[in-house]
Amino acid sequence: MTADDGPIVAGEHRLPVRVYYEDTDAVGVVYHANYLRFAERARTEMLRCLGLEHGTLSARSGLAFTVRRCVVDYLAPARLDDRLEVRTSLARLGGASLDLEQRIARDDRLLVRMDVRLALISPALRAVRLPQALIDALGRLRNDRAAKPGVGA
Repeated sequence: MTADDGPIVAGEHRLPVRVYYEDTDAVGVVYHANYLRFAERARTEMLRCLGLEHGTLSARSGLAFTVRRCVVDYLAPARLDDRLEVRTSLARLGGASLDLEQRIARDDRLLVRMDVRLALISPALRAVRLPQALIDALGRLRNDRAAKPGVGA
């Protein structure tokens, strides 16, 4: 899997991904759990693009993101050497959580659709409110999508 930080375009982060042999199963398609890995890397790179690296967040405040909920629809398979794109957009910003839409596609064909809720947690593993600096950084995604239906507060 190749990864650079990927651009933010029209309110969504886009991460290119190449499917390697290690990503596939015995019949040559991407193993279902590997789509979760692709999505995790895309979320990490999206945050990095916004100036919110996981390591820095943890070192400075002890806070971390955790996946609270993940709903996945597998629509079509990806295969060895496919070039995929993981698109991540902000669907909702809550007090201590955010909902992301993640879509994995090959060319214009949607392969996997994920709806992910991330919660921000303290070192004691308790949910904590999103700091204003984090909300402001996430605004880069939200502001570009504000005119689109389904983007709530």
